[in-house]
Amino acid sequence: MTMEYGQQLTVSPTPIPGLLVVALPVHGDNRGWFKENWQRAKLLELGLPDLGPVQNNISFNEKAGTTRGIHAEPWDKYVSVATGRIFGAWVDLREGESFGRTFTLAVDPSVAVFVPRGVGNAFQTLEPNTAYTYLVNDHWRADAEYTFLNLADETANIDWPIPLSDVEISVKDAKHPRLSEVTPMSALSTLILGAGGQLGRALVDAFPTAIALTRDEFDLAEDAAYASINWSTVGTVINASAYTKVDLAETEDGRHASWQANVVGVGKLARVCEDHRVTLVHVSSDYVFDGEFDGEATEETEFGPLGVYGQTKAAGDALVSLVSRHYIVRTSWVIGDGNNFVRTMERLAESGVNPDVVNDQFGRLTYTSELSRAISHLLRHEAPFGTYNVTNSGDVVSWFDIAREVFRLKGHDVARVTAITATQFAERNATAERPIAPRPRNSALSLDKLRVTGFEPVNWRKALTTYLSGTVT
Repeated sequence: MTMEYGQQLTVSPTPIPGLLVVALPVHGDNRGWFKENWQRAKLLELGLPDLGPVQNNISFNEKAGTTRGIHAEPWDKYVSVATGRIFGAWVDLREGESFGRTFTLAVDPSVAVFVPRGVGNAFQTLEPNTAYTYLVNDHWRADAEYTFLNLADETANIDWPIPLSDVEISVKDAKHPRLSEVTPMSALSTLILGAGGQLGRALVDAFPTAIALTRDEFDLAEDAAYASINWSTVGTVINASAYTKVDLAETEDGRHASWQANVVGVGKLARVCEDHRVTLVHVSSDYVFDGEFDGEATEETEFGPLGVYGQTKAAGDALVSLVSRHYIVRTSWVIGDGNNFVRTMERLAESGVNPDVVNDQFGRLTYTSELSRAISHLLRHEAPFGTYNVTNSGDVVSWFDIAREVFRLKGHDVARVTAITATQFAERNATAERPIAPRPRNSALSLDKLRVTGFEPVNWRKALTTYLSGTVT
């Protein structure tokens, strides 16, 4: 086999999900050859995951036929050859339908292979003095979880160029189990923070295998909370933990509490997720805007928060945006399992109270079931990282309109609901102990970017009907 010079840089899939073959351009002349073995920008553009290497290892093998066992490691790796040739063999040892799937390939300096976490990796040298090199995105740890497979496993049925009976194999590799005895490497876990709130409870329903922690169990601003988690086993964090007392945030105590939870704590979480290459899903708010725009806010609309809560959410969003693998899910007017505007209007309707409701603030309701469904969709379909607006779909209305719809659906006279302005509401209800925070006039969020991913939100009116019937959380 002669190494190919001047081939185009390409990234190709294999039968094993996530295992990718890279054809590397090698430039040679009478002096020898040169190649860019790892070029992050070019490889990312071609679809290779952002490896983020932290360690570079080299295995030098003096003799042809040197055979190293099938080891699945709890990190991603990028393997290639500096000199010589190998026969590479990969077996999927992750839990799932592709468990046991095998792929083999001869590798010389013009080829590299991206090996995802949990895929068993082995090689046999085809030439003497072969240098096998690999980048990994986590530091080696003695307590790391490995999964192994016997080189001679009959199910994998690897056609080794040099029979295993004719090569030297380590004692450990010879004792590794057959596929039928292998415990698959478990998937990285999902961690839900803020699991006790309205959204948190809906997320627990949407992610039943996730680790769920309430704000009392995991305080974002406390270093001890982070030390309690083995981050090497976490793949995704969904952060639904926040200080959300919008009006109390305008008080001295509330201002400090809001900044601690929504900025200081989020900053610490962002740092941990970046350091451990964890995907961070962070729930944002329409309060990052002043609402002084026509139409709908897009993901690119400039921040202009009016109150302390909005300021802290905007600052938290800025910190999360620095995490390589992040989704900022911006939402508005959240309704779920617990006390909220819809439940208040329902209670007032049933108790004979005629409410005064603001009619000059506009937006759409977002049900926690819909928000958690959208988050699941983004993760499951590996949507491009970034910010996504998520609300229910439908017409943009005021709080007054929603209150009347609740009264109508519950069989009450909508004329019992009286329209007032936000200014009138504040004048009537604000106190020194509980001021009324300024709110965006327009909270309508564009859903175009979300729809491009294949997600179609449910109309808020349809969801409201279902919600009031007691079947939506």
